[in-house]
Amino acid sequence: MPKSGWVPRAVALCALACAARSSAQESKIDRVLQQLEAVHEFSAVTISPNGQWLTWAESPKDGRGTELFLMHWKEPGAKPVRISAGESTKTFEEHGVSWSPDSTRLAFFSNAASEQEQVFVMPVKGGRATQLTHVNGYVTDIRWSPDGRQLAFLYAEGGGGGGPLEAEPAQTGVIEGQIHNQRIAVVSSSGGELKQLSPANLNIYEYDWHPGGRLFAAIAAPGPADNNWWIAQLYVLDADSQRMKAIYRPPVEQQIAVPRWSPDGKQIAFIGGLMSDQGFDGGDLFLLPAEGGDARNLTPGMKASPSGFKWQTNHTIVVTEELNGGGAIATLSVDSGEQEVLWKGSQDLHEDGNFPNFALAKDGRTSAAIRSTWEKAPEVDAGPIGEWHDLTHANSDQNPQWGQAESLTWEDEGVRVQGWLLYPDHYDAAKRYPMVVEIHGGPSNLKSAHWPSTQFDMSAMAALGYFVFFPNPRGSYGEGEAFTRANIKDFGGGDLRDVLAGVDAVLGRVPVDPNRIGVTGWSYGGFMTMWTVTQTNRFKAAVAGAGIADWLSYYGENAIDEWMIPFFGASVYDDPAVYAKSSPITFIKQVKTPTLVLVGERDAECPSPQSFEFWHALKTLGVPTELVVYAGEGHGFHDPKDRLDRMRRTLGWFDQYLSSPGSGAATAAR
Repeated sequence: MPKSGWVPRAVALCALACAARSSAQESKIDRVLQQLEAVHEFSAVTISPNGQWLTWAESPKDGRGTELFLMHWKEPGAKPVRISAGESTKTFEEHGVSWSPDSTRLAFFSNAASEQEQVFVMPVKGGRATQLTHVNGYVTDIRWSPDGRQLAFLYAEGGGGGGPLEAEPAQTGVIEGQIHNQRIAVVSSSGGELKQLSPANLNIYEYDWHPGGRLFAAIAAPGPADNNWWIAQLYVLDADSQRMKAIYRPPVEQQIAVPRWSPDGKQIAFIGGLMSDQGFDGGDLFLLPAEGGDARNLTPGMKASPSGFKWQTNHTIVVTEELNGGGAIATLSVDSGEQEVLWKGSQDLHEDGNFPNFALAKDGRTSAAIRSTWEKAPEVDAGPIGEWHDLTHANSDQNPQWGQAESLTWEDEGVRVQGWLLYPDHYDAAKRYPMVVEIHGGPSNLKSAHWPSTQFDMSAMAALGYFVFFPNPRGSYGEGEAFTRANIKDFGGGDLRDVLAGVDAVLGRVPVDPNRIGVTGWSYGGFMTMWTVTQTNRFKAAVAGAGIADWLSYYGENAIDEWMIPFFGASVYDDPAVYAKSSPITFIKQVKTPTLVLVGERDAECPSPQSFEFWHALKTLGVPTELVVYAGEGHGFHDPKDRLDRMRRTLGWFDQYLSSPGSGAATAAR
C-alpha cells in the first residue's frame, strides 16, 4: 500500500523536472533565435569597374524595404554612406545597382517616387538621383551600354514578376489568360523615351550587351515566365531591327544561364547543365560562335560546378565554382582549358544568379564579397581575390553558439560524397549526443559554410546540444556535372543511400546516439524527408518543409512542371510509373516517424496540397504529426514572425522527440 502513494509522487516529481527542463530549453531556443535575428544582413554587393567604389544592400529588421550603401573603400578613413532616390530618413525598396563603364555613375531601382519601382541614375560624387523611367510593371536587371549612353533592363509591363520563390497570387478567372513577359527595354542614360526591343511573345530571363552596343545575347522562351525557363534557348537580338534569332537550343536535360559576350564580340559563353531552379546556376562552361553552331564544353569532366564567370581577355575567363562543399575562384584558359586557382574556401562565392555575394572589377583581380562561415558572421570585404579584409564591422559582437564545423567525405557505391558536420556547443567527447540531418533543396544545389540564419537553417540545433549533419548527396553541385546528373529518374534512390552512408560515417567518428537522430529539409529536402521516413525507421523525428508527397498529383498542381521533364525523362502522362516509384505516398503505410509538416499557403513550387496529403495520411495511420500552414507565404518566407515561428516549431519538435533528461540534449556515454 505505501507504494501506491509513492508512485504518483515520483511521477509528479518527474513531471516537474521534465517541465522545468522543457522550459529551460524553450528559453534557450528563444535566445538562440533572437541572436540570429539580430545579425546584420548584407546582400547584392557590387564594385565599380575601376575597383574604387563599392555598394551593397541592407535590410531593416522589420523586413520592410532595402537600403543601399556606397563606399570609396580605397580612400583612407572612408565610411559607408547611404544613397537613395528619396529622403534619407525613410526606407524604400532600392536595389539592382549597376555601374557605368567609366565608374562615375550608378543606376538602380527605387520606389521612392511612388509604389512602382523606377530606374534612377546618380553621380558617384555628389548630386541627386534622377528618375529616368515612368513604367508600370515589374523591372529587374539593369545594365549599362558599353558606351555609357543607354541603360537596358528587363520590363514586364503590367506584370508582378518575382519568380516562383514568391507567393503565388490567388488563381481565379481565366488562368494564363494574360501573360506578362519580361522584355528588354532601353532608355537614354540622360532620360527620354523608353523602347521595348524584344518581342512581346518571348520572356527574357538573362541578357548581355554586345561590346559594340547594337546586339544583345538573351536567354528566352515563350511565357509563362516561371514555368518555361527550363526550355529556354539562346538568342541574339538586333537592337535596330528588333529581330531575335535563336542560335542555340540546348538538349532537354540541359538548362542554360549567364550569357556573356567575349570582349571582341565573336563568341558567347554560358553555363549549361542540369539545373532544378532558375538562378541557382551550376554545370559546365560552354562557348558558342556568335552566329550559332556547336557549343564547345570548356570544362568537361571538371570535379566542380561553375556558378558564374566574367571574361578577362578574349582568351581568359575568371570563373566562380562550387567545389567540395564550398567554393573556388579560378582563371580558365579558353584555348587550353587549363585553370589557375586563385582562391578556395568553405563558402561559395558567386556574382551571378540568386543571392549574389561576390563582385569583380574590370582588372579581374580586385573584388568585393559578403563573407561568412560558421565561425564568422557576415561582413562586406574587399581586396585582391583571396586577400580580402573587412570593410564593415556590423556583426563584430556576434559569437558562435555552436561548436566547430568539419568537412567530411565518405564513399558510397564507389561515389565520393561530401558533407558538413557541425559540432554541438561545449562538445564533450565523453557524452553521447542526438543529431539532426538537414538535406538541402534543389536537388541541383549544395550546402556550404555560412553563418546561420532563421531561413530554415538547422545550425541552430548545435546551440541546443545537437550534432547537425549537412550532406551533399548525388544530385548536388560541387563534384562535377556527372555527379549532379546522378539522380535522374532516381529521386530518393542513390541520394538517400548517400545520406544514410554519411550518417554511418558520422557515427563512426563522433559519439552520436543512433537512437536519437532526426531528419529534415525544405523544398527538395522536404520531399527527401517525406521519402526518407517511408523508406526507413532509422530516424526518430522528422520535419518536412514544403515537401512533395506524390509526384503524380504534384505534376498538375505546381506552377513549374517543366522542371520535371529533365529529371524524370518524360511527363507524368507519358510515364507515370517513374513518378510513382519515387512518391512517398506510394509507401506511406511504412511510416512510423513522428513528423511535423510545414508549408506556405501560396507556395507555387511545392503547393500546400502536397503537405496536406502527407499530413492527412499520417494522421489517418495514427503516426504523431502536425501541419502548420503559413498565411500568405510562398516558397520563400518574407515575414520575420513567420520565419521565427517556423524555426521555433522545428527546434521544439526535435527537442521533444530526440532529447532526454539531463544537461542539455547530451547524455553520458555508456
